[in-house]
Amino acid sequence: MLVLDIVSSILLMTGIFFGFSGAVGLFRFPDFFTRVHAASITDSIAVILIIAGLLLQTSFDLNTAKLMFILMFLMITSPTASHALAKSARHGGLLTLGESKQQQKQQKEQMQQQEAGQ
Repeated sequence: MLVLDIVSSILLMTGIFFGFSGAVGLFRFPDFFTRVHAASITDSIAVILIIAGLLLQTSFDLNTAKLMFILMFLMITSPTASHALAKSARHGGLLTLGESKQQQKQQKEQMQQQEAGQ
């Protein structure tokens, strides 16, 4: 029983670490798409690790089945929601950081050409 508790604690702590690192990624990354990527990837791995740690704490009964259903639900909906969010932002005209820098550079060059022509 002690080994299961140790493994469960390691899984839970690792899941918490990934959850917090995803939260930090939301604040640290420069644009919307990298933030969504950080949140969705770390969210998925954090859920897997936390539920795996909780599964080891159950006595493999109805609670285990409930946790497995929660895990399956989150593994389907979380990546789908992140994809839909990123796709709708892209469809709405939001550019990536590289594209927006390139567009700003092109606009600056056009302004310089117009000033030189006048």
